[in-house]
Amino acid sequence: MPLSPAIFPPPLEHYGPFAGGLFDTLAARAHAEPFNVVATGIFLLAILHTFLTAKFRHWAHVAEAEHAARLRALSAPATAGPDSDGDGVPDEVSFKGQVLHFLGEVEAVFGLWAVVLVGALIWAKGWGVVTDYIGHQVNFTEPMFVVIIMALASTRPVLRLAEQGLRAVAGLGRGTVMAWWLAILVVGPVLGSFITEPAAMTIAALLLARQFYSHRPSARLGYATLGLLFVNVSVGGTLTHFAAPPVLMVAAPWGWGTSHMLAHFGWKALVGIVVATGVYAVGFRREFAALEAGRQLTAGSMAEAGDARPVPAWITGTHLAFLGFTVLVVHYPPLFVGGFLFYLAFAQATAHHQGKLDLRPALLVGFFLAGLVVHGGLQGWWIEPVLRGLREGPLFLSATVLTAFNDNAAITYLATLVPGFTDALKYAVVAGAVAGGGLTVIANAPNPAGQTILQRFFPDGVSPLGLFLGALPPTVIVALCFWLL
Repeated sequence: MPLSPAIFPPPLEHYGPFAGGLFDTLAARAHAEPFNVVATGIFLLAILHTFLTAKFRHWAHVAEAEHAARLRALSAPATAGPDSDGDGVPDEVSFKGQVLHFLGEVEAVFGLWAVVLVGALIWAKGWGVVTDYIGHQVNFTEPMFVVIIMALASTRPVLRLAEQGLRAVAGLGRGTVMAWWLAILVVGPVLGSFITEPAAMTIAALLLARQFYSHRPSARLGYATLGLLFVNVSVGGTLTHFAAPPVLMVAAPWGWGTSHMLAHFGWKALVGIVVATGVYAVGFRREFAALEAGRQLTAGSMAEAGDARPVPAWITGTHLAFLGFTVLVVHYPPLFVGGFLFYLAFAQATAHHQGKLDLRPALLVGFFLAGLVVHGGLQGWWIEPVLRGLREGPLFLSATVLTAFNDNAAITYLATLVPGFTDALKYAVVAGAVAGGGLTVIANAPNPAGQTILQRFFPDGVSPLGLFLGALPPTVIVALCFWLL
C-alpha cells in the first residue's frame, strides 16, 4: 500500500517487513513510494554528469574558440552581426562557453541536479513537502563547516606553520621532491585525526601544489598522487572519533571513543598509509629523480618568495585558536559561523600578515556537498536493505563499493539504523567506508576540496577514470590492512 504523501521521505521502519530477497524488498519499497525511483534516477544522472564534466569543458573551449573567430571576422563595423544584447556588437565573452564551463565544474554538478530533484518533488508532492524536507530534514552542517574550515586552513599563517613543520620532516630526506611528497602524504593525512579531515585535505593539497605539482609531474604520477592523497586522508582521520565524517556518524550511537578507534582502526590506518605511499614512491622513483633534477627551474618563484615573510607568533596562535574553536563547535553552525565572522574582522585588522582570502574554492565545495546531502537523504530506501542483508566480508566489500557512489558518511549513518548489527558488522561497514573514500570525488566529504585546489594542474580537469585508477592500488592496500591485520 502506498504511504502517505505527507510523510517524505518515509522513515525506513514505515515500510514494514517485506518477505523475499533484496530485489523483492526494493520492488515493494518502490511500490510503496514511487518517488523513490525518481529520486534515485536523478541521483544516478548526477553521478553520470560527474563523469562527463571533461566533455562539457571541451565543448566550452570549442564554443569560446568559435566565438573568438566570430569576433575577429566581425571586427569591421560594416560586417557586425547579431549579438546577445542587440547593439550590433558581439559580446567579448561567449555566454554559451561560460554556461558549458559551469556545467563542466564538478563542484556544481550535484547542486544543479538538486534543482531538478526539487522541481520533480514539487510536481509530485507539492511545495510543503519540499520546504519540510530541505528546511527540516536535510542537515547542511557539514557543507557549512567545510566552507569555513577550508577558508581557515588555507590562510597564510596556518599554511606557513604547516609548511615549516613538514619542512623539518622533509629535511630528513634532504628536502628533495620525493621527501616533500612523502612528508605531505604521510604526515598531512594523519593531521586529519586532530584538525578534521577537510582541514588536513586543504593543507596537504595546497602544499602538494607548491612542493610537488609545480614541478610538472607526468599525468600518471599526478593522478597517482591525487588518488593516494584522497585515500590517505579518508583513513587518516580514524585515529580519533570526531574528525572523520563517517566515524563521527557512528561514534555516539555505537559508543566509540578515541581509545576504540586507535585500537581497532587507527594503527591499521597508519600501516596502510605508510605501505601505500611507500609502494608508490618505489614505483615512481625514476620519475622523482627526474623531477629532482629539474627542481631548480621552479626554485625562488614569486609565490615561494612571498611566503618567506615572517608571521608573528601571536597571529599564528590566533589563527590556530579560530581553527580549534571551529573544530570544537562543529555541531553548532551559529557558533562556528559567528566565529568565522570574528575571524574576518581579525584578518582585516592584520591584513599585512595575511594572504588573499579566496572564498571561491571553499564555496564551490560547500555547494557540491550541499547538493550531495540533498540527494543522499533520499537514497536510504535502497542502501539500508543492501547493508542489512550481508555478512562481514560481503558487507566490507559492499561498503567500499557503495562509498564510491555515495558519501561514505551516508553509508555509515544508514548502518546505525540497521537493528541487530554485531560488533563485527559495525567494524566491517566502517572499515569498508573509509577504505573506499578515495575512489571518486564524491566518496568522502574532503575530496572536493582537494580536487578544487589541484585541478589546475590537470589540463583537461580531473578525469574520474584517472582518479579511480590512481586511487585503486592504495585502496586495495588499506583495505587489506583493515581486513587482515
